[in-house]
Amino acid sequence: MADTSLLDPFVVRLGGGLILDKDTFSIPPGAALQLQNFEPDINGGYRRINGYAKYDTAQVGGSSGTILGVQIYKNQVIASKGTAVYKGTGSGWTSIDTGRTSAGRYDFAVFNFNNTEKIIWCDGANNASVYDNSSVTDISATGAPADPEFVAVFKNHVFFGGMSSNPQEIIFTAPFDETNFSPSIGAGSIRVDSAVKRLKVFRDRLFIFCEDEIFFVAGSSVTDFQLQPVTRNIGCVDGFSVQEIAGDLIYLAPDGLRTIAGTEKIGDVELGTVSKQIQPRLDNVDTDRISSVVIRGKSQYRLFFPDDSGAQISSPGLIGVIKAGVQGGLGWEYADVRGIRPTCCTAGFISGTETVLHGGYDGYIYKQEVGSTFDGTNISGIYRGPDFTMGDAGIRKMMQRIIWNYDNEGAVDSNFRIRYDFNSSETPQPAQYSLNAGAAVAIYGNTSSLYGTAVYGSSGTPLVRQSVEGGGFTVAVRLDDAAGAAPISIKGYQLEFTPGGRR
Repeated sequence: MADTSLLDPFVVRLGGGLILDKDTFSIPPGAALQLQNFEPDINGGYRRINGYAKYDTAQVGGSSGTILGVQIYKNQVIASKGTAVYKGTGSGWTSIDTGRTSAGRYDFAVFNFNNTEKIIWCDGANNASVYDNSSVTDISATGAPADPEFVAVFKNHVFFGGMSSNPQEIIFTAPFDETNFSPSIGAGSIRVDSAVKRLKVFRDRLFIFCEDEIFFVAGSSVTDFQLQPVTRNIGCVDGFSVQEIAGDLIYLAPDGLRTIAGTEKIGDVELGTVSKQIQPRLDNVDTDRISSVVIRGKSQYRLFFPDDSGAQISSPGLIGVIKAGVQGGLGWEYADVRGIRPTCCTAGFISGTETVLHGGYDGYIYKQEVGSTFDGTNISGIYRGPDFTMGDAGIRKMMQRIIWNYDNEGAVDSNFRIRYDFNSSETPQPAQYSLNAGAAVAIYGNTSSLYGTAVYGSSGTPLVRQSVEGGGFTVAVRLDDAAGAAPISIKGYQLEFTPGGRR
């Protein structure tokens, strides 16, 4: 029998997210080859995501149909569908604007010029409209754009872009007056070299995302507004991918996800791209219905790109998280998300609570980050690690046991598999094992510490030991969580083996 006195168990500390651009020998041990509906956790490891449920059991407008826009305004939700715009607080929908024809996706901006908070929207086919929580006013004065697609409020002016008559023009109002377009009191226009895809205010600048270029406007009024290029070499694939996160702007470009800070650095192309490790996921993105949202409490960016005709259970998307890596330092980690099929997204605060919403193709508004299912459908969570050689691909590893380290928020009901030699059909592959020990730790004040669910006197992060069978020259671990249980956060595991013969 081989002497194992000098061999240490192989410890895997989970972190690094989904990695698709490295070979077996280069991928970090804690990274994943598959990471579906497991979000990189800012507290370490990978956590199965929460579910979503209907924000209101009533359909917007009382019927099915595609939700074209959703926004939080004054602790209520504004939603658009068909020819109308509605508001609601979770117990029915009230129409506030009608007669909008051929509307596309809606863009919104909330502002306050005169001690009254208002919301303005546009849809690319009708006049923009402004709502003061009492009445709606169409913005149709002389000089007003007829069909703006994008809107932003910057330095007390309202800026509009994406007009069909001139997609390269941005029109802005007079200061402190969203309905006045008189040049004599400060209104005006700006023209760029490419079709406008989004307007986004960030810090003291208005960024203009275009098809092939990106610009920003600095200054405070028509007398000193200055248009400056960020880059003339790359643009934005879809403006609804643009979000602010962690003191920067992120957006989808032809070469992947990029940040404004990196793109602005002269000649530094690679620094601007933050998604090289998952680039295959972005190579064939369907841009017909891109939407995105930021979950501030998790430093998380979610990008959805469903096919309008695809099944909801397989609808694709990505989760990106800014977190400290296993080697220290901040970086982006990614995971796949499957089963969320939004037409539009938004996030904000309702009564002081961060709320994440998306519209569906079925006329409903859904609330993310609630429950343990996708509106009644179990979440399919998958973690599949790299194929480990344990430092020597020529020695057979005779597996003895795996020790799991995880946090749980309720009873655990998962399964895992050990796969040898790249899941070769010539190597015996053992059946799956159950990982269902443990329940939520009982901590006073912890929302997971429910009577009958939490374990009295329990503490710490569980360690679960499971004897396993088989052996191979490489070893991989896959965990499946699809039973509809509360989320589990896997932190790491330890593989214990004895060395066999050398090939």
